[in-house]
Amino acid sequence: MPRVKRGTKRRARRKKLLKHAKGFFLTKGKLFRSAKEAVNRSLRYTYRDRRTRKRDYRTLWIQRIGAAARANGTTYSQLIHGLKAGGIDLDRKILADMAVRDAEGFAALVTSAKQHMTAPPKASAKPAA
Repeated sequence: MPRVKRGTKRRARRKKLLKHAKGFFLTKGKLFRSAKEAVNRSLRYTYRDRRTRKRDYRTLWIQRIGAAARANGTTYSQLIHGLKAGGIDLDRKILADMAVRDAEGFAALVTSAKQHMTAPPKASAKPAA
């Protein structure tokens, strides 16, 4: 088997990895072997936490909507049900933003949802037996 001298390829690979490890504590940012372990671990965490962040924001939005809904005399689940029954398609991100920044607009949405929520169900075409 022929001998392989890596030279610039090895240096470039190590420089690239140490650039990722810049700012890490003690040897994790300076020595190649420990930096490689730390970078691999951090890449696993970033991949995982990109998904976790979406969950965290959704729970935050739901909490904000629920608090604003209770301030307007309804619950979160009743509000969402009324909005869906009324055909108002706003996602939770927009609703939470309205609850925080535009209280009057959110109150109007709540009243609209209450109207659609309390509307009697439509008569179905079932014959009486």
